[in-house]
Amino acid sequence: MLKHTYEGQDCSLARALEVIGERWTLLIVRSALLGVRRFDGFLGSLDIARNVLTSRLARLVDAGLMERVPYQRRPLRHEYVLTPAGHDLTRAVIALMQWGDRNLPARLGPPRRAEHHGCGGSVHVELRCSRCGREVGDEEVEIRHMR
Repeated sequence: MLKHTYEGQDCSLARALEVIGERWTLLIVRSALLGVRRFDGFLGSLDIARNVLTSRLARLVDAGLMERVPYQRRPLRHEYVLTPAGHDLTRAVIALMQWGDRNLPARLGPPRRAEHHGCGGSVHVELRCSRCGREVGDEEVEIRHMR
């Protein structure tokens, strides 16, 4: 049986999973990237239980991925805005979307497409070598221990 946490593992992926590794968390981030900002908006777009949404939003705020910002004073209401660290998950979300489109395709085709806001072109995540600048295929990647 897997442990509930990744404590004690010297691994960047394990540290990231401590924050975003739960199912609803990345779906909340995806909704935020689609423009959802308010609690009821997340509730409606995700079909998630209120208590689970409340808990996940609080964790995202505590982790510094979202900020709780007032949008109404009477009664006081807040919206949830991605921070720079939250926006930095865009590549991960798009990479997972691409993986799902390739390996778990929907019968009617992809339900969403990432587009460049400036020109409308399709956006995709790729691997590129920092030394030679060439695009690198998955089979060309080797992950090594650094310490």
